[in-house]
Amino acid sequence: MNALRIAVLARDPHHPLLAATRRLLAAQGHLTVDAGQPADLLLLKARTADALELARRYEESGTPVLNSSAATAFCQDRAAMERQARGAGIPFAATAARGVLGQLAWDGPAVVKSRHSRRGDLVARADTAAQWQELAARWADEPVIVQRPVAGDGWDRKLWVVDGQLFAEQRRSELHPGGPARRPWTPGPDERALALAAGPAFGLDVYGIDLLPGPDGPIAVDVNAFPGIRHQPGAPEALAALAVRTARSPAYA
Repeated sequence: MNALRIAVLARDPHHPLLAATRRLLAAQGHLTVDAGQPADLLLLKARTADALELARRYEESGTPVLNSSAATAFCQDRAAMERQARGAGIPFAATAARGVLGQLAWDGPAVVKSRHSRRGDLVARADTAAQWQELAARWADEPVIVQRPVAGDGWDRKLWVVDGQLFAEQRRSELHPGGPARRPWTPGPDERALALAAGPAFGLDVYGIDLLPGPDGPIAVDVNAFPGIRHQPGAPEALAALAVRTARSPAYA
């Protein structure tokens, strides 16, 4: 079959997942090119306005994009994310308040997140009024959502899905004072079901979902389009296979 041209649009084009996928594609005789060049498929691992606009231009020309520009943009709005998840029957951490941080009052322990997900955004926990005031002083004009902390064990359940294949591990929560760490983990049936349900709910083929153990079962706290999937054997192979199959899909012929 004819060789494919796969374009890659990423903040870090040398990310380990992308580098490994490139090697696999090259071994199959395919070529990876920089975004902006003619291609049979675009891998969209970037979320800036310029990146999304370039992805839309690929789509308008009939070139498939993984994930689509619309799905990628949607997952940047954490308030919309909660509504979409709940509408799809996915338990999601409830929003207690939203607005501009400097205009909100502290109302008990809270997790504060920038409403719009981006590099360097705000994700912090305020257990006291003093901690809240410190955040409000530094991020006074930041649109945020406020969630009640979910009681857990200090470990985030990280699940990644590539074309229906699931990968997982636990990582020390960035809101927990134990510092960063990671450990192997095998998700149970409930975690697997939530992770696999998120793809159709958000229109994603390559994504991550963060879960915490809630009182009535796992609760989702975030969904990410095309995350950095590190230390997961088989993930590059799944991504390369998905890219080739999508590029050759009759829907884009």
